[in-house]
Parts: sequence; structure tokens; C-alpha cells
Amino acid sequence: MPDLQGFGLQLLAGAQTTLQVALISLALGICMGLIGAFAKLAGNQVFRAIAGAYTTVIRGVPELLIILILYFGGTAGLSFLFGGYVEVDALTAGVSALTIIFGAYATEVFRSSYLAISQGQLEAASALGLSRLQTLRLVSLPQMWRISLPAIGNLWLTLLKDTALISIVGLEDVMRKASIAATSTHDPLLFYSVAAGIYLALTTISLAFLKTCEIRADRGVQCAG
Repeated sequence: MPDLQGFGLQLLAGAQTTLQVALISLALGICMGLIGAFAKLAGNQVFRAIAGAYTTVIRGVPELLIILILYFGGTAGLSFLFGGYVEVDALTAGVSALTIIFGAYATEVFRSSYLAISQGQLEAASALGLSRLQTLRLVSLPQMWRISLPAIGNLWLTLLKDTALISIVGLEDVMRKASIAATSTHDPLLFYSVAAGIYLALTTISLAFLKTCEIRADRGVQCAG
């Protein structure tokens, strides 16, 4: 067991912050992805244009730049709006940035998942007298979730690691705590290795959980087959 020179609890606190940011961004990003997907699938050209511009811009700009733009741009915007200096904190900027980024990629995942649903099932739901909302809730969303789960799982792993980028604006996550410890002790190899181990542990646990979710989601398909 390596000697963490009193920084063990700080690293654990950083891991908690990392997981908190990732989970909040995941939940909000899934909602944004669903909205973006249905906007792209809508007949309204304005909705489709807005959703298309959103995914094109966000997927074409590096994640770090998006974080910096929201952090400094948000501070500048709020300061102008309220007539005095108002700083956007690192947590808010980080969660907002990761939500927007995750949502852009999830939009395409959910859109393609919806298109993969058999048109016959949607027609059958209509023939049974189900409303659009009922069809969405009972037919479309469950199948979209099953089809998109592997891709969403990969996005989650990327999101979990991308939280490290927020340390550049001061978020007290694993990466930030490891950097502080490395600077204080002049032992960067140790603390960056520990940080790598924490990320690896989180992703390994996530992979096991995602595998379980995929098995459960596929049970009905396997039984039907």
C-alpha cells in the first residue's frame, strides 16, 4: 500500500466529486439527448435545424474549449447582466459543459436507435388505438433504451474520464487533488498513478454494471426469440 502522505482522504473526496459530476451530467445529458433526437426526427424544419446545429457545433469543438467558454463566458455574461462581477463556479460550468457534450452525442445515438425500431411495431401500436404518448412510453422508449444501451455505456465511460478536464478551472476532483498532492510532495508519479487507479476502478465497476443492464435489457428479446 503506497504511502499517500496524508492525501488519501482528499483523493477519496475528489473521487466522490468526480462521480457526482459525472452522474449529474449523465442524467441531464440523457434528457438533452432525447430532446435533441426527437427534434431531429420532428417534421418541423426549425427544430431539425436547431438540433442539427447543436450536434454539429458541439461535436466539432474540443471538450476543453467548451468548458473554458462556459466558465469564462458564463462569468462575463452574468457580470454584464447583473452589472457587477458574478463568477460561475467550476462545478456549475463543468456540469453544464459535460451535459451539453454528452447530450450532443446522445442525440445521435437516440436518433439512430429510434430509426432502428421496426415500423411495423409503431403501426401495430397505432392500430391498437394507442396515442402518440402511449406509443412513445410503451413501445418506442423501451426499445430505444435497449438498442442504445451499449453506445450510451461507451459515452458514460468517456464522460467519466472527461471530468478530469474540469480540474483546469478549479474543480476539486480526483485530477485536481492528485495535482495538488503531487506538487506538495514532489512525487507526481505516485499521485498520478493513484488517480489513474481510481479512474480505472470507476470504469471497471461501470463496465460490470453496464453488462448487467445489457443482459437484463435483452431478456425479453431472448425469450421472444
